[in-house]
Amino acid sequence: MATIFSKIIAGEIPGFKIAEDDRFYAFLDINPLAKGHTLVVPKQETDYLFDLEDSLLADMMVFSKNVARAIEKAVTCKRVGVAVLGLEVPHAHIHLVPINSEGDISFSKPKLKLDKEEMAAIAEKIRSGF
Repeated sequence: MATIFSKIIAGEIPGFKIAEDDRFYAFLDINPLAKGHTLVVPKQETDYLFDLEDSLLADMMVFSKNVARAIEKAVTCKRVGVAVLGLEVPHAHIHLVPINSEGDISFSKPKLKLDKEEMAAIAEKIRSGF
């Protein structure tokens, strides 16, 4: 059965796409810690990030770097934090979270509630940074 991320990639579930190539897909997290919180996933369904082939994992990090640079241009932040949890969805993914302090990337803090229009505007602003 396809994961929710694969359904977003296929367009079966709406999402706010940031970037895509033949192997990776980046989209806004629907339960963000901060405006611009983005997920990067491989199109290949693999549950655990460290089960990816070495070359795919390395390329995923480079793809993530490019997405992070676009986030930095679109969202005021000191850094883009990187987190890999991998328990909530059985599909490898990297969280890219705009941060100004270490506490900004705490997954125990309340998530933002953004409407579709604001999510679309954020996604467009990040996409324009490529």
